[in-house]
Amino acid sequence: MELLNQLSRRQYIDGEWVNSSNEETRKIINPYNQEVIFEVAEGTSEDSERAILAARNAFEGSEWSQETSESRGKKVGAIADLIVEHREELARLETLDTGKTLEESYADMDDIANVFNYFAGLADKDGGEIIDSPIPNTESKVIKEPVGVVTQITPWNYPLLQASWKIAPALVTGCTLVMKPSEITPLTTIRVFELMAEVGFPKGVINLVLGKGSEVGEPLSSHKEVDLVSFTGGIQTGKHIMKQAANHVTNVALELGGKNPNIIFDDADFDLAVDQALNGGFFHAGQVCSAGARILVHNDIKDKFEAALIERIKNIKLGDGFNPETEMGPVISAEHREKIEKYMEVAKSENATIAIGGKRPEREDLQDGFFFEPTVITDCDTSMRIVQEEVFGPVVTIEGFSTEAEAIELANDSIYGLAGGVFTSDIGKAERVVNKLKMGTVWINDFHPYFAQAPWGGYKQSGIGRELGKEGLAEYQVEKHILRNTNPEPVNWFGKQ
Repeated sequence: MELLNQLSRRQYIDGEWVNSSNEETRKIINPYNQEVIFEVAEGTSEDSERAILAARNAFEGSEWSQETSESRGKKVGAIADLIVEHREELARLETLDTGKTLEESYADMDDIANVFNYFAGLADKDGGEIIDSPIPNTESKVIKEPVGVVTQITPWNYPLLQASWKIAPALVTGCTLVMKPSEITPLTTIRVFELMAEVGFPKGVINLVLGKGSEVGEPLSSHKEVDLVSFTGGIQTGKHIMKQAANHVTNVALELGGKNPNIIFDDADFDLAVDQALNGGFFHAGQVCSAGARILVHNDIKDKFEAALIERIKNIKLGDGFNPETEMGPVISAEHREKIEKYMEVAKSENATIAIGGKRPEREDLQDGFFFEPTVITDCDTSMRIVQEEVFGPVVTIEGFSTEAEAIELANDSIYGLAGGVFTSDIGKAERVVNKLKMGTVWINDFHPYFAQAPWGGYKQSGIGRELGKEGLAEYQVEKHILRNTNPEPVNWFGKQ
């Protein structure tokens, strides 16, 4: 395929494109038809070690961290310009790699350019603070410095989008970085590193390692030369990273997913609520950390809502992401589909009802892909595993509630706290509810929108720290207080003659 002919198959370490230390490679599979579309280097822990040390040398060399924030911002802005220029290519690579629709990939590329532009613009806007010192004859200021060497581990569902959330703030603050994309979706990250190399960064500032987390990822969270680990992915891996980082008291920033409630009151715009429930539950085949997989519906409209939702789902068009008529593509891999299928057995064992879907589609043209039918599970209660655990696929559960207080209680009954939605025509009710929801983002009469200017992250076991917004920049900075005595005099406290 012409799209892949010029793409690097190697890692980018210390300013050079390199093979893995053991020359191993990995085949990259198209989830739509299981065709091998590319082959890339399969990195080792030795490669990660080399990349970390390169980043450390680059950071301590001061060339990059000592550049002006304006200069760093211009370079990050140049990345945004190249993403806009190569939008078509990058979107097609993303669809090829993940199976998502091309329309979704185009939207991702626009968001990615916006992220780089936002942080480029923010680069020189906050240099610190002058403090009115309470001590006579002193001057006090707080300055912000780059945290240092950062390692960044991104998931397979939004490969380049999640990378942009990490790369842009790291670079504008003056950090050096080692990026590890998911081993099954590395294509767009490789391409953006090619574009970043075109922009030009000092040797060792940007590093890309490829391979599985158990091999390449281990040093990224355990190495003594790492100052911050930023990880987006599954909760169990996140907990492991925390334990590894604790050995050197390394900072962590974690986004670990969610089981997000979508609360629909009986006074909501009914058609809007149905439409947004579809958007919340089935966008990118439900493989979204903020997916509205837990639908909570007022009992007075629950039966009507279930019927309307199921009727709309019957019309969802599965297929090739490059086909403009496709509304939902495959899930990412055979292993992931099997995980979703196991959750169907869990639901049945808990006496929940699979009202629609729950299986692989029967269409002949979909048999080679990792497709799973959009699924609605009814007769649920909050104690069920199918309600509490993150399926990460095109699966929604429906529960009923009677009162505002019950809706809040059900929504908060989770180890997660990433996002949620509230649909009602009563703005007072909406505000009361969202103020009591323990989640990092809550939408009112909408589901899924985000933008670079607002922080993103979760409560509880959905993670630690924030990405995007000014808070996302602060993750990559440390604050230093500097006090200067303008009229120094002896204290004469000790050893007086």
